[in-house]
Amino acid sequence: MFSDKDIQQIKSKGITIEQVSAQVSRLKNGMTFSNLVAAATIGKGIESYDTKETQEFLKLYEAKQSQLSIVKFVPASGAATRMFKFLFQFLNNFNPLKENIATYAERKNDALITLFTENLEKFPFYKEVNARVKKENPDFDTLPEAEKHLLFVKTMLDAKGLNYSFLPKGLLPFHKYRNAVKTAFEEHLFESTLYASSNGKANLHFTVSKNHQLYFSNELSRIREAIEEKTNTTFNVSFSYQNEATETVALKADNDVFRKEDGTILFRPAGHGALIENLNTLNNDIIFIKNIDNIVVSNLNENVSNYKKLLAGVLIEAQEKVFTYLNKLDTGNLDDTDFKVIALFLRYRLNVPIHEGFDDYTPKEKIIYLKERLNRPIRVCGMVKNQGEPGGGPFWVKDDKGNVSLQIVEFAQINFSKKNQQSIVYKATHFNPTDLVCGVKNYKGEKFDLSKYIDPEAAFITTKTQNGVDIDALELPGLWNGSMAYWNSIFVEVPLETFNPVKTVNDLLKPVHQVS
Repeated sequence: MFSDKDIQQIKSKGITIEQVSAQVSRLKNGMTFSNLVAAATIGKGIESYDTKETQEFLKLYEAKQSQLSIVKFVPASGAATRMFKFLFQFLNNFNPLKENIATYAERKNDALITLFTENLEKFPFYKEVNARVKKENPDFDTLPEAEKHLLFVKTMLDAKGLNYSFLPKGLLPFHKYRNAVKTAFEEHLFESTLYASSNGKANLHFTVSKNHQLYFSNELSRIREAIEEKTNTTFNVSFSYQNEATETVALKADNDVFRKEDGTILFRPAGHGALIENLNTLNNDIIFIKNIDNIVVSNLNENVSNYKKLLAGVLIEAQEKVFTYLNKLDTGNLDDTDFKVIALFLRYRLNVPIHEGFDDYTPKEKIIYLKERLNRPIRVCGMVKNQGEPGGGPFWVKDDKGNVSLQIVEFAQINFSKKNQQSIVYKATHFNPTDLVCGVKNYKGEKFDLSKYIDPEAAFITTKTQNGVDIDALELPGLWNGSMAYWNSIFVEVPLETFNPVKTVNDLLKPVHQVS
């Protein structure tokens, strides 16, 4: 039961009482696990192309590019805090008067701090931090090495210093060039000119935290003129936040709604699945999706970008056939051969199993059946060979109605207590690096309402700690998981070199983030 004050709070966020009650019920009843049927592998859900085929798809996309409205959609709201986790532990546990880096690393079994301190000058932020720490500590050069390292890290992360831990990943120094240091945000603008621009214009949409938008806007103002001149491209950059109405409640161990100290209900951001609403506002022909931290230095970008063109070419080819078939279905003038061709296309190109009784349907029933399955948003997803990275994987999944479909499934959605589900996971060969190209318009040029293609049963329940209290938190179906459950999907193998995320600050030392 909610008090009048609760109801007022709920409504002020744009949420209904029924929605909150449904969230509470879902948390109490537990999450619904995915029912894996098989891992998607090469030839069985994942397509693989040779050099000639790849070039043909690239040419197809490049031939159509100038006729298309294109946007690059970049989730960029994540704070950089997790990148610096081992450095926060270092600040809390290191005493330069009693030990040095080597003894601390051994005591804490922390190889990350050794790698960090031994390579300080290779980091793109080294000069900025070094200048700041010397300004605030005039005697810095005379200090013992251990104290220098402690002050360096403190200056990086502390609110009174450069406050890197407050900034979003997208605005941190990412790559060091001869005459400049560039953020991930700037690198994404440059990268968009290689595959996501049309007629000298590049559209980018970043989902950011409301607290950070001003910082992004200021960075855009700082770099826009130079990058537009260098690339001969005009940038149209837009921003959006996760809608407050997508936030969810959490439950304590006693199944009561968790409240803040002032008695109001705690509402939490509901994960990247909330971004389906942001995506749903875009009205472009082609939407590329790529995470903010998955970006390489500019001299490596062209090769990586070719694989984005590959995915887009695959999408265009499939989409053109879909539109042709839907227009033909609209005429009603089809024979048995037409029905079989369309059904085979669904099965083997769009990975949509056909109902076993399809051949016995009347022509009218076949038209309805085929149109319903063809007329959906399409996504083409890059898949890289599994290297033990965390994240979603491609699987064949059966829903509660017995329908089998191709899905990207997170480990949190899998019931590992069931041996048959474990066995399927261990046979998986690829994972999804958040590398998608989406077609969100139908054959009449109308945009799909993406909210109609979400599987609400694919929500996550995670255990978190809030003010020292364990809570069960609800996350919406992931953006490329349950939020796209009823899209038509094509999975394509791409090289591992297309996946270069920065999960810890030390990842910036990898060759793909260092200018050679």
